[in-house]
Amino acid sequence: MKKTSKVLIIGLMVLGLVNNAFSQNKELKLWKKVPGAIENETYKEEFRLDNNGNPNAIRKVTEPTLKVFLANNNNLKNTAVIVCPGGGYSVLSHDKEGDKIAEWLNSIGISAFVLKYRLPSDIIMEDKTIGPLQDAQEAVRTLRRNAKEWHLDPNKIGVIGFSAGGHLASTISTHYNDTVYASDETSARPDFSMLIYPVVSMEDGITHNGSKVSLLGKNPSEAFIEKYSNEKQVNKNTPPTILIHATDDGAVPVENSINYYLALKENKVPAEIHIYENGGHGFGLGRFGTHLNWPKACENWLIANNFIPEKEIYMFSYFKGNGEDGLHLAFSEDGYKWKALKNDTSFLTPEVGKDKLMRDPCIIKGGDGFYHMVWTVSWTDKGIGYASSKDLINWSKQEFIPVMEHEKGTRNTWAPEITFDETSKEYIIYWASTIIGAFPETQSTEDSGYNHRMYYTVTKDFKTFSKTKLLYDPGFNVIDATIQKQDNKYVMFLKDETKNPVQKNLKIAYSDHLTGPYTNASDPITGNYWAEGPTAINIKNQWIVYFDKYRDHKYGAIQSNDLKTWEDISDKIEFPKGTRHGSVFKIPASLFLKLKNQ
Repeated sequence: MKKTSKVLIIGLMVLGLVNNAFSQNKELKLWKKVPGAIENETYKEEFRLDNNGNPNAIRKVTEPTLKVFLANNNNLKNTAVIVCPGGGYSVLSHDKEGDKIAEWLNSIGISAFVLKYRLPSDIIMEDKTIGPLQDAQEAVRTLRRNAKEWHLDPNKIGVIGFSAGGHLASTISTHYNDTVYASDETSARPDFSMLIYPVVSMEDGITHNGSKVSLLGKNPSEAFIEKYSNEKQVNKNTPPTILIHATDDGAVPVENSINYYLALKENKVPAEIHIYENGGHGFGLGRFGTHLNWPKACENWLIANNFIPEKEIYMFSYFKGNGEDGLHLAFSEDGYKWKALKNDTSFLTPEVGKDKLMRDPCIIKGGDGFYHMVWTVSWTDKGIGYASSKDLINWSKQEFIPVMEHEKGTRNTWAPEITFDETSKEYIIYWASTIIGAFPETQSTEDSGYNHRMYYTVTKDFKTFSKTKLLYDPGFNVIDATIQKQDNKYVMFLKDETKNPVQKNLKIAYSDHLTGPYTNASDPITGNYWAEGPTAINIKNQWIVYFDKYRDHKYGAIQSNDLKTWEDISDKIEFPKGTRHGSVFKIPASLFLKLKNQ
């Protein structure tokens, strides 16, 4: 084999190792060289086994690691939490208070990193009192250094600790500035902490004696006891904290949490505490009783403090019949099963336009926090309807926007949609219109002689609008376009309205810019049926396009993970009976509860 080939193969092997090191659930070494380490060949990491021979804890850690559990979403800046398992500073409950906690954090959109920290030992450490803190500080710094690589928000890195792991979490929260090893200037301060039945104090009568002895030895000095009684180290810069404890905890007295909470309160640090009647110690994600609710309490606290976004519910705006009664709304938690709200009655009655209809309602949430809606007001009008709302219940005065008034030959203005441009902070409104005499090359007597193209206008405030321009001429009769952003490109889903030879299907076009130019339309992405009114959303890395199978009087859907290969999933979705051409969007769970009570 040639030398260059060997070098290439070795390089590829190294690259593969690097990629594997950063892949999901892999354990990454925390240190190139562990600080303050004493080598001892007889001190080997091992598992503690339960009565059935299954490993339930880790002993004798010499090589600290981070086990990676990245959130499964497309966000570029996720909240992250370092998980510190408990075990009295003598073992690590790596499963119950490690991996399972990471999986729960993933379920609420948080990237988790289970810290396998060194357990205090004079055999392998020059100073066992700082060994776990060294690992915790380096863990926080590692996440911040790799924030871009792991899609983390460097300003939303927290820590969660259980029992003795709670002591470590409160230690890093109060001793993050302690110089315990040579480091760069990356901050080791957590942005928040969650302490679950934590050991906090080293004071007699309150502490967990096993944790105290493991960390400080049998006869620690008063100075050491005070230093690692973390309720005494709280100051105004201590991170916001939520504490969870059970009154009947017989191993770690509830006063550990109470005293830390009082210190936080005294220093005006945002804090919350939940003390449950029962649960004992070491209940993890819950065994019985009221303490089962603690994960939800933590989730609510994280939302309230803007560490994670509120859970979102999928919404669908649609019309029924001819659009006479106005706006209908349905919801879904998975994007497949949709249920009507308000007993499938209207949320808003149409008031503007020649025919006072509310067809094809498109709703988006804008950069101003308001929900903006446009709709078709008539079969033969030169404008569209517009209204806005903060809560989808109380709407602004309906307005008629005469977007095609300047074109005398305009026959109609159909199916308007809105897309918000995050870069320019502008809204593009676009729709299909037929202008008499335009595009004679595709003029036909079919479909009452309609021959549409896509037009648009731009606005920042829905009061002043740019001059209407042509958005898309695909070389055929086109309606019902909707635009989504995918990475750095824009994807337009559209309907080929050609009847002779028959098309009546959905296609895709692409552009580098929201206002075009867009590519030629793709081959059809829908099947042997007539489809219209596409609306699209990405759910768990899958694109779903919903559409009206209007000749079949039902809704359909297709799904793809690459926008190239499509699977018909019409048999997997359910919509309220009579649903017509609508749009899909998301709202916070708190707003959904208000809508549900209407």
